[in-house]
Amino acid sequence: MANQHAENHDKIDFCTLGMFIIDEIEFPPPKPTVKDIVGGAGSYSALGARIFSPPPQSESVGWIVDCGSDFPPELRDFIAQWRTGVLVRETPERLTTRGWNGYTGENEHRDHESLIGTDLLWSKSFHLICSPLRCIDLIENIIALRKQGSSSTDVRRPVFIWEPVPDLCTPAEYENCLKALKYVDVVSPNHGELGGFFGRNTDGKEFVDFRTIEKLCSQWLDSGVGDGNGGVVVRCGKDGCLVMRRGLRKWMPAYHQSAEKVADPTGGGNSFLGGLAVGLLRGGSLCAPENLEEAAIWGTISASFAIEQIGMPVLSQSGDGETWNGVGVQDRLSDFKQRLASYVQP
Repeated sequence: MANQHAENHDKIDFCTLGMFIIDEIEFPPPKPTVKDIVGGAGSYSALGARIFSPPPQSESVGWIVDCGSDFPPELRDFIAQWRTGVLVRETPERLTTRGWNGYTGENEHRDHESLIGTDLLWSKSFHLICSPLRCIDLIENIIALRKQGSSSTDVRRPVFIWEPVPDLCTPAEYENCLKALKYVDVVSPNHGELGGFFGRNTDGKEFVDFRTIEKLCSQWLDSGVGDGNGGVVVRCGKDGCLVMRRGLRKWMPAYHQSAEKVADPTGGGNSFLGGLAVGLLRGGSLCAPENLEEAAIWGTISASFAIEQIGMPVLSQSGDGETWNGVGVQDRLSDFKQRLASYVQP
């Protein structure tokens, strides 16, 4: 394997190990069922990174799509339109993984062996959605595979963003969680998942319990995230997110402040993390964890596009470049930063 992909070590900025799912969404009558919708944690996190990666940078967004014998041709065209560094694997012996009634595959994960012999192994960042022990296993194996595949003795460590799998955010997993935190650069649960590890309720009457969330994040940071300079980003839905690392504690609002703007929150958190990942790499001249505040802004913008409709936002070309749902990404980013300038911390 040595040197096999040496010339492509800088090709991929982001790789998610989340799943691609074809969703079917059923609504109460008389609204008809919507079928063959691109979904899954991997698809949405790839979307989040892709939103900030217009061509040719779009090719730096890595994800994996397994196409079963029933894979719809129109979805192949849809995926190709994004012009990403997607790894499409033909699996004609089986059907494509499908979800139903809101299931998005968030509890699924990719094996590190999916990366062997691909450019994705050399990604600068990885999005992992899994249990604490699975997180450790994946990181150890990815690093080992990179060392095996390089002739250099100095193999660059990628940035690891961990999204804990909801089912195992429990007090019984707390000690394993603390172990996993040492391996990652950023951990990002939603507020319910954060509270789950501590056996605490983080919901308030009208808003999330801001002070409890801050306290729990501080405990994680005190125990050590990454090399001690890692960060925690807690996603709180309509109440925005909390960004914390050593020397930084900041709340950011959600981009959409009206429920009327949100058609379907499915995939919003995954998209947030795709935007956050590329923001860590490109959001400033500093090393990844120190870009955390800017990265969370990018994540907020990515999530805003993901939740405006059922399924994926519409990508179009205009004279000024790309638009998503008819809006330029940089325009929305500038608008949000202007709002942040006058935002009062809760």
